[in-house]
Amino acid sequence: MTASTRGAVLSLYRRVFRVARSWQALSADKGATETERKYIIQEAGALFRQNQQVTDQEAIKRCIEECEARIEIGLHYRNPYPRATYLPPLGLATQKGRKLRAQQRLRKQAKPLYMQSHDQT
Repeated sequence: MTASTRGAVLSLYRRVFRVARSWQALSADKGATETERKYIIQEAGALFRQNQQVTDQEAIKRCIEECEARIEIGLHYRNPYPRATYLPPLGLATQKGRKLRAQQRLRKQAKPLYMQSHDQT
């Protein structure tokens, strides 16, 4: 990891914790706010630990982009949880003769950026 990449990751990590510290739930319930704050901190910690050993610059760049996207979506919708994707099972159109592997590859390609690491945790 280069020095600039390391700085970007650490800056992003601090930003996540600043967002968690100032987070207010949409409902005025204090318990909901605390639950959402804990979720943000736990999710960030788990994902940063999971990706700690990543050394490929492109993979690091994708992880940074995913984290930034999740922060922006969370702040915009005031919801810290990942937004669901609505693709029915085997619902993507395929060419005639393709098998299940092709469907799975298409579903993986159709997954939005902010959901790339969600199934891995």
